[in-house]
Amino acid sequence: MKKVVAIIRQEKFEDVKRALVAIGCDGMNVAEVKGRGRQFGVKESYRGSNYCIDLIPKTRIEIVVNDENLEPVLDCIIDSAKTGEIGDGKIFISTVDESIRIRTGERGREAV
Repeated sequence: MKKVVAIIRQEKFEDVKRALVAIGCDGMNVAEVKGRGRQFGVKESYRGSNYCIDLIPKTRIEIVVNDENLEPVLDCIIDSAKTGEIGDGKIFISTVDESIRIRTGERGREAV
């Protein structure tokens, strides 16, 4: 099993969610986060003062998938979140050793 953590633009979340549901990926955790990457924030002016917003609001999506579903999920996120501009986000993938559904006690593949 793999855990996919995608940090994406807030305005692309609904597109990503719809695309994931369309391929049968219903379960996900979502959080509003702030961060920065290579873009180092946004410089703006307000009432004659310059300032830098160095932590940009983003949406974090966490999904645990079985190994055979990893590539379709990754392709789906990339295709639906991509704008081609700096700040589109990142995807991180890690291995999950075990999963347990609390309600039924199912473990492993069945719990995902």
